[in-house]
Amino acid sequence: QQSNVTSYNATTVAIISLEAFAGMWINAFIICVLCIAWVKKKALNSNEKILLLLGCSRFWYLCFSWAYCSLSIIYPNYLYVHPTFQLTVFFQSFSNCSNLWFSACLCVFYCIKIANFRNSFFIYLKVKTDRIVPWLLLGSVISALAIGITSYDIANKKLSNSHNYTRQGNVLKLTGKIDGHFFHMYFIYGFGFVTSFTAVIISALLLLFSLWRHKCKMQKKSMNNLSMDAHIRAMKSILSFLVMYSINFVFLILSLISSTKEEKHVVFLTLLFLYAFPSFHSLILILSNPKLEKTLIRILSCVKCK
Repeated sequence: QQSNVTSYNATTVAIISLEAFAGMWINAFIICVLCIAWVKKKALNSNEKILLLLGCSRFWYLCFSWAYCSLSIIYPNYLYVHPTFQLTVFFQSFSNCSNLWFSACLCVFYCIKIANFRNSFFIYLKVKTDRIVPWLLLGSVISALAIGITSYDIANKKLSNSHNYTRQGNVLKLTGKIDGHFFHMYFIYGFGFVTSFTAVIISALLLLFSLWRHKCKMQKKSMNNLSMDAHIRAMKSILSFLVMYSINFVFLILSLISSTKEEKHVVFLTLLFLYAFPSFHSLILILSNPKLEKTLIRILSCVKCK
């Protein structure tokens, strides 16, 4: 079956492809640098473990999301060849949820490491952070895998029982809107979004409060301006991440709402930001990590010399 591609669809695919491939390269850079460091040192610290898994999840999320989005726009009927749609739903759900929860793990890790509270439970977490992080990451992977399997099962059952398609060979030719039947899948997605967003919000607010309180103490004691500037920069960085993650959460919810309605412009803007967020945030993580930043500068300087 030939595709029916309009200029609007072609422009959408071109822009999304540009963002997706840029994000893949950025996250592939993080993965390569950390894997090389892992081979050299035979070990990774907790921060590097989270960054490595976050880079992997974002790389595969962009790959599967780009493939799904491109096929749904250019060759929509080819998506519904059994079990293409179910597998696409599984991998997209797994990579998306792991991406969100690894981001939340990173924010929680920074909160525990940097924030300073006298609460006994918080002190215990600070001491045991390196032991807790692997279990936290394992729990995130298992939870994302469970959501992926559940999404696969829901997609399989709904497509098998749906009366909105007719079977022609192996191709499921759509005769109506199927997205409206996946309320349970959207509910699972929403639960994953809200869980990760709540963890990020709480961690970021606690960290901001701790830094602000420490800044006020330094002001009263007239301490070093360099230390003060460092805390102010850290607060600005956390605040910008909080704003960016909040906007991402809004667009994630919009993507669930707009998928059940024929609102092309809303879908386009939603996809535009959702594909930009993993790239932009990963770039910020590179620039805020001394090892990654030095490697990037060294590569760019070699490219300029050539």
